[in-house]
Amino acid sequence: MQRVTIAQVAERAGVSTATVSRVLSRRGQVSAAVERKVRRAADDLGYQVNVIARALRNSRTDTVGMVVPSITNPFFTSLVESVEHALGKEGKELFLCDARSDPRIEARRLASLAARNVDGIIVSPSHGVDSRPAVQQTADRLPLVQLDRFVDGTTTDWVGVDDVAAMRQVMDHLHDGGARSAAFIGSLMTHSSTEQRFAGFRRRAEELNIEVKPDQVLLGDYSVEWGETAVARLIAEDALPDALVCADDLIALGATRACRARGFAVPRQVQVTGYDDIEFSRLAEPALTTVHQPRDRIAAEAVRLLAAASLAKDAERGPHARISLVPTLVVRDSTRAAQAPRTPYDGDSPRPQEAPTDDARPQEDPDG
Repeated sequence: MQRVTIAQVAERAGVSTATVSRVLSRRGQVSAAVERKVRRAADDLGYQVNVIARALRNSRTDTVGMVVPSITNPFFTSLVESVEHALGKEGKELFLCDARSDPRIEARRLASLAARNVDGIIVSPSHGVDSRPAVQQTADRLPLVQLDRFVDGTTTDWVGVDDVAAMRQVMDHLHDGGARSAAFIGSLMTHSSTEQRFAGFRRRAEELNIEVKPDQVLLGDYSVEWGETAVARLIAEDALPDALVCADDLIALGATRACRARGFAVPRQVQVTGYDDIEFSRLAEPALTTVHQPRDRIAAEAVRLLAAASLAKDAERGPHARISLVPTLVVRDSTRAAQAPRTPYDGDSPRPQEAPTDDARPQEDPDG
């Protein structure tokens, strides 16, 4: 079959080809009645925009690439959804790539997206050091924004949350609930998320005089299995502290399950916290106290930064932005209320305090 042309749509609608072009490109003013006629004619004829021709004509493809460390992690799945919705409001499509937590695969994905002439790329780097060359090389070719995680030494914008501030909230809440010792369970220190969360944990623990023994910092990966393994190790060594601070919800879910399987009551005997507020966290037993990241706001800021970078010429670009959004602690049943007595559990659970809507205000550092 031959491709339907704009001229055929114009003839069917009884308007000029210029009018059809204005309607279909959403540029220029036409009356509502004319727009309805044009769109009805296009639908009747099965007209499809020639995206290749439009890209050549406009020097843009209206596509954005995104690379995440692992699409199987529920946090990144939900973050991708938020980015896709934000791009959809701008009339853009998303091309998604999974780096499989491997900087070499990530580099190939970034190069592939750049070769396909996407208008820009949003990336959450899989490694704090090894991702740097590919991220910078890609940023030299087209607009790029780092999301959630970041690598230092690159000239790109970044948007995420203040992990150190989040851990301050976590530790203050645990201390108020009676915790005087704590363990940190996270992934290996290979990217900014774990590094920043551990730094915030360590700093606030020292300020609150919460004991953290060297063998109670356990580093593996972001998985339920690692949470179970880490807690089993602590219990086997008779080293279970008052609180388990987990670097993400998957680890916390595994930690909680391991405690319950071995007869340790959560939160009466040990408090557990997570990070990310994935959907499963509120469905756990007990429901998980965790840090809520404003994903919709993170996505919206990333898309805004990418659009600004696309419009600005190199000479017009100011300092690269670093935007830290304010996280929220969601208190559920895996931790104790402030000043709760450490006596046998009486069966009453704290009332969950759900996270507010994503309305945290960004804090932008123009100096990068």
